[in-house]
Amino acid sequence: MRYDRIGRTYASTRSTDPSIAKQISDALGSAERVVNVGAGTGSYEPGDRFVIAVEPSHTMLVQRPDGSARATRAAAEALPFRDDAFDAALATLTLHHWRDIDAGLREMQRVAPRQVVFYFEPDWAERLWLVGEYFPAVKALESERLAPGGERLSTILDTRRIEAVLVPADCRDGFGGCFWNRPEAYLDPVVQDGISFFAQLDAESRLRGTQRLRADLASGAWDERHGHLRAAATLDIGYRLLVAGHLS
Repeated sequence: MRYDRIGRTYASTRSTDPSIAKQISDALGSAERVVNVGAGTGSYEPGDRFVIAVEPSHTMLVQRPDGSARATRAAAEALPFRDDAFDAALATLTLHHWRDIDAGLREMQRVAPRQVVFYFEPDWAERLWLVGEYFPAVKALESERLAPGGERLSTILDTRRIEAVLVPADCRDGFGGCFWNRPEAYLDPVVQDGISFFAQLDAESRLRGTQRLRADLASGAWDERHGHLRAAATLDIGYRLLVAGHLS
């Protein structure tokens, strides 16, 4: 499992951001029974509903905090539940790591009439200064290169709407674009280890990009190009929330 290798620090760097959590909760609507597919350490699992988490990585499962939803070890492509066992199937920032995305999406459809997917549009990667200017090798990673966008997802799912997920300036999660206005955070190796594309980069590319970013912050070059971001409240950097299936 990929996350048995790269997900060892997620509990210390990844958490639920309240504004994103509210958007996901609103998308789940009246669903009372939710399966969280590719659940990881449990971010964005609603606390006011019955939730079962599904996660294939033992490394991720053991990092789930006390009080988390009951979890079962399984893959998205073979969910161990009967048809329509849940009201909604949730997947957050996970599809780009699935072995068979289409099969996983069909399994989400099988076990629940509604699907809610938090994902990123892959063609936005170049627009994020972190990738475009410092870590361009990210674009060649299989998990990023083959990541599904909304158009691809909609070939399987009965998409009802796709919403932009604006990343707040004080975002509490540690996903790839979280620190768009706090570039110093990306110098921290623990933060890097909690971001899957950093954890997959070869050591040379990771070191080279980190050194370039450190130098640009020290010289003021980063602020000359992007300093205006420090005053922004939110930013659209390609994260999306797709709602599909039968809605109440």
